[in-house]
Amino acid sequence: MLLPEPMSRIVIAGSRSRLDEAIDALYGLEMFHVIDHTTGTDEGFAIGAPRPYSQKASERLLSLRAVEKELNIDSNKDAPDERMTSEEARRKISANHVEAIAAEVFEVLDRKSAFVQKMNEQKAKKDDLSLIADIPVDLDLYKGYQSLSVLVGSVSSDPTEAMSAIADHETFVTGGGKKGGRMVMALFVKKTDKENAMRILTDFEFTEISVPEGSGPAGKTIAETDATIALVEKGLAAVEEELAVLKKKYAADVIALDEELSIETQKGETPLRIATSDHSFVIDAWVPTANVDDAITGLNMRMGGNIFVESEEDRSRSLHDVEKAEERFKDTPTKMKNGAYAKHFEYPVKLLSPPKYQEVDPTIILSIFFPLFFGFMVGDIGYAIPFIILGAYGLKFAKHKDFRAIATVLFFGGLWAFIFGFFFFGEMFGMHFVGHAGDKTHTWESLLGLHFPEWFANIFPHTVVETSPGVFTTHYGISKVGDVTFLLRISIYIGIIHILLGYVVGFMNAKMQHGTREAFFEKGGWIMTFIGLVMFAWAMTEVMIAKADFGGTPLFVLLIGIVIMVAGILVSFKKEGIQAILEVPGVFGNILSYARLTAIGMSKAGMALAFNYISITMIAAGLGGIPGLVVGLLMFSFLHLVIWVLAILSAGLHALRLQYVELMSKFFVGGGTEYTPLEIKRINTKIVETEV
Repeated sequence: MLLPEPMSRIVIAGSRSRLDEAIDALYGLEMFHVIDHTTGTDEGFAIGAPRPYSQKASERLLSLRAVEKELNIDSNKDAPDERMTSEEARRKISANHVEAIAAEVFEVLDRKSAFVQKMNEQKAKKDDLSLIADIPVDLDLYKGYQSLSVLVGSVSSDPTEAMSAIADHETFVTGGGKKGGRMVMALFVKKTDKENAMRILTDFEFTEISVPEGSGPAGKTIAETDATIALVEKGLAAVEEELAVLKKKYAADVIALDEELSIETQKGETPLRIATSDHSFVIDAWVPTANVDDAITGLNMRMGGNIFVESEEDRSRSLHDVEKAEERFKDTPTKMKNGAYAKHFEYPVKLLSPPKYQEVDPTIILSIFFPLFFGFMVGDIGYAIPFIILGAYGLKFAKHKDFRAIATVLFFGGLWAFIFGFFFFGEMFGMHFVGHAGDKTHTWESLLGLHFPEWFANIFPHTVVETSPGVFTTHYGISKVGDVTFLLRISIYIGIIHILLGYVVGFMNAKMQHGTREAFFEKGGWIMTFIGLVMFAWAMTEVMIAKADFGGTPLFVLLIGIVIMVAGILVSFKKEGIQAILEVPGVFGNILSYARLTAIGMSKAGMALAFNYISITMIAAGLGGIPGLVVGLLMFSFLHLVIWVLAILSAGLHALRLQYVELMSKFFVGGGTEYTPLEIKRINTKIVETEV
C-alpha cells in the first residue's frame, strides 16, 4: 500500500493489416499505458500514421463542436436521461447525420448573422443621424454639389467666428451634449476653399461624421430607421426561436455523436504513438503486474491468437537498474495503490506531484495525520458537526475534484475535531460541558442550569485543583487556554513522531533506490542526528524548564544524545558536507513549528472565550429579557461563524503545510508519470451486450 503498484512492460507485435483490431483490443481491455515510440530507436520502424477514418472523424467533430457552441449545448445540463447506444451513434454518423445537423443549423445561423449585421448598420446609422438631427438641413442637401464641399463633424468649440476668414460659406453649429459633449457642425464652402477650411478646423479638433443616405429632415429618417430596427429585432427574435427549437431537437444527438466521434478520433490517432513498418506494428506498454496474465489472455482472445505478446518481469525500483534501461523505458508510470479511505487523500499528493515509481506514496501517511492535525487544532464539537455535515454532503454530491478534496478535509477532519472536542477537550463553542462558571467563563452545565450525571462527567479528562487554601475544584476536559504547557508538550511529541516518520520513509526510499549502504549515508545519518537532537533538547528542557537536577537521567540522556547526534553528523558528512552541520538548527526549528498546533487551537479558544463573554454576559445578561436573549443569540451565532470560517483556513492550511514542508520534504521527490491506460470513457453513450 505504501508503494505504487508494481508494473511490467509488455511488447505486442502483429500484422499491420490488423492494427485497427489491436487498437480496439487495447482500448477494450483498459490496462495498457502505451510507451510512445521514438523515431530512430528501432531500425526499420517509424511512427505510425493516423488511421484513414481519423481525418473524416476530426472534420465531423470540429463541425459538431461549432454547432454545440452556437446552440450553447452543455453536455452536463442538456444530456438526456436515456443514453444513446454506440451502435446507433455510429449508424447516424455513417448516414451523414452530422452533416445534416450542421447544414440546418448553419443555414439559420447565416440568417441570424444577416439580421445582426443589418441591426448594427441601422443602429450606426441612427447614431450618425442623431448627431446631426438638430442641424436645420435636409439630408439630401448634404451631397450632390459640383462646386461646393460639405464638411460635417464634431468640434471642441464653435468655429463660426474663425470661419469669417473665408468669404463665401455657410456654417451650422449645434450646442454641446452630443459626441461626448462636443459641438456638431455642418460647413458649406466652395471646393476651392475646402483646404483653408480644413486648416482652420484643425484648431477646433474637427472629427468628420458620415452623413447617412436619405431625404428630408434627419428626424424623419430616424423614425424610418427605428421602424427598420423594430422589424430586424422581430426577425432576429424569430431566428432565436428557431435556434431554440433546433437545440431542443438535436441536443441529445449532438452530445452523443460528439462523444462517439471523440472516441473515433482518439483511436484513429493512436498509431502516432506506435512503431510500424511496411508489414507489421510493435506496441510497447506498461501494465500492472497483477494484470499481466489477464492482459495477455484478453489480447489473444480478441485477436484470435494471431498476435505476439511478450512480458518482462516486474520493473525494478532500483535507480541503478533504471539507468541501464533505454531512454523511453526509464520512466515507469505510477499507479497509486490505496484503500477506499486513503484514496480520498490522493488529490493533495497529486496537487504537489504524483510520486515516482521508485518511491513511497505518501498518501496513506497524509490520510492519517492531515485530518488528525486539523481535528486537534479545531477540537470543538460545535464546529465539528457542521464540518461533518458539509463534508458528507460534498462527498456525496460534488463532482469537481477540487470541491471533493475540500469535502474530504471537512468530513474526516470534522470527525477528528468531534473526537478531540468531546473526549479530550470536552467543549462545544468554546465552553466545557461540565464544571462551574467563572467570572468571565461559562460552561454548558451552569449556562443551562443543568447537572449532568456523574457517568457523563467521567467521560472527560478531569483534574482536581486547589483554587484556594482548603478549597478544591474539579476541572473537566483539557483547557486550551489553561493547559497550554501540557498541550505544547503533546504538539512537540506529535511533531517528533511525524518528522521521524519522514526520515524513516526517506531511508526506505534510499534503500530501495540505491541499496542499504547508500541509504545509511544518505538518510541514516539524519535519523541519528534527529534522535540525538531530540534527546539533547529533552534533557535541556527538563533542567531549564522543569527545574530537574542536572544529573541522573537528564545528564545521561544529554550525553547519549550528544554522542548520537555527533555520530549522525559524521555519517551524513560524506553525502551532505558542511550542510550536515549547518542544517541541524533547521531540524530543531522543524520540531518547534508543531507548536502551532497548540497555538492555533489556543487562539480559537481565546476568541471563543471573548465572544461568549460579549454575547452572553454583556448582551444577553446585560440587556435582559427576550430582547437580550434574541440579540445575544444572534451575536453568538455570528461571532462563532467567524471562528468556524477561520478554522477552515488556519487549521486546514497549517495541517497541509505540516505534511508538505515538515514531513514530505524529508523523503518525497515526486515528478512521476501517472498511469493512464488507453480507455474509453463513455458518459453520454452506452454499449449494449449485442455490441460487445
